[in-house]
Amino acid sequence: MLPLTWLFWLISRLRRGAFLLGFKTSIKVSAQVIIVGNISVGGNGKTPLVVHLAKFLAANGYHPGVLSRGYGGQSESYPCSVTQDSQPEQVGDEPVLMRQHVTCPMVVDPKRARGAQFLIDTHHCDVIICDDGLQHYALQRDIEIVVMDGKRRTGNQFLMPSGPLRESTARLKNVDFVVINGEGASTNEYLMQLVPGQLINVKQSTQRLALNALKSPVVAAAGIGHPQRFYELLEQQGVTLKQCLSFVDHHQFEKADLPQERVLMTEKDAVKCRPFAHEDWWYLPVNAKLDTDFEQQLLTKLRNKK
Repeated sequence: MLPLTWLFWLISRLRRGAFLLGFKTSIKVSAQVIIVGNISVGGNGKTPLVVHLAKFLAANGYHPGVLSRGYGGQSESYPCSVTQDSQPEQVGDEPVLMRQHVTCPMVVDPKRARGAQFLIDTHHCDVIICDDGLQHYALQRDIEIVVMDGKRRTGNQFLMPSGPLRESTARLKNVDFVVINGEGASTNEYLMQLVPGQLINVKQSTQRLALNALKSPVVAAAGIGHPQRFYELLEQQGVTLKQCLSFVDHHQFEKADLPQERVLMTEKDAVKCRPFAHEDWWYLPVNAKLDTDFEQQLLTKLRNKK
C-alpha cells in the first residue's frame, strides 16, 4: 500500500497548496467559521462536539448556524435546510441526529461556501460551525478544531491507505485546538468526555430506561466509525453484552439487520431504524463535556478575530 500512500500524500499536498497559493479559489464569508474536523478516518466524536458548540455559543450571545456536507443524503436541491421532519435519506444521518439536540439553523450542502453564505443571508448567522471539512479548503476558516480518539489517536501515523490519516501529523501544528475524546489529553490538548444519558426507545421516544435496569445480557449494534468505543461505553456503565453487531459507518439499516429482541444502538443508528423499529430497540444518547478552559479560549479567539 505504500506507493498508494505516497500518491495520496502528493495529491493532498498539491491540493492544499493550490488553495494556499491562490491557484484555487477559497471563499471568505462575513461570519466567523469554525471547522470541527479530524486528520484521521473513523468516528472520533465530531458530532457531539458540534452539538456542544452550537449550544454553548448560543448561550453566550452568538447566533450560530451548523453546516454539514450531509454524507449519505440525496437532496433534490442545495442548500437544504435541516428540519424536524428531515429524513436521513435526504440530509444524512448526522444532521438528523444533531437537529434533535440543537435549535439553531442547520443546512447541508456539499459546497460548503454556498451553504455558509445561505446561513448568513437567510438566518443572519454570525458563526458557522462546520461538521467536518478540515480538508475542504474552498471555504476559509477562522478557527480549526481537530478531534481525536484518545486511544487510537493517529494510529500507525501513515496516511491512507497504509494507515488511518487523511493528513500528516504535522498538520496538527497549524490548528487552533486539539480535542481528545475519552482520555489521554497531553499538554496543549483539551479533554472531551462523552456522558451517557438514559436509554430512549427507538420506536417511542417518550419511553426511557435506565442503564442499571438492564439485568440480563443484551445485543449491541453500531454502524459508526469506531463501534468498539460504543461497546466499551456500555460495558463501563455495567451493561453485559451477549453479542456485538458492527456495521460500516453510515450503514443504511434494514429491518433484517437486527434481531427482534432487545437491542442497544447509537443515536446515529437510531434515526435510520425508527421507521421499522422493534418495540424493544433502544438508543443511548451522549453529551459532550469539555474543560471550561477550552470554552473560554474559544470565546477569546472569536472575540479577537472580529
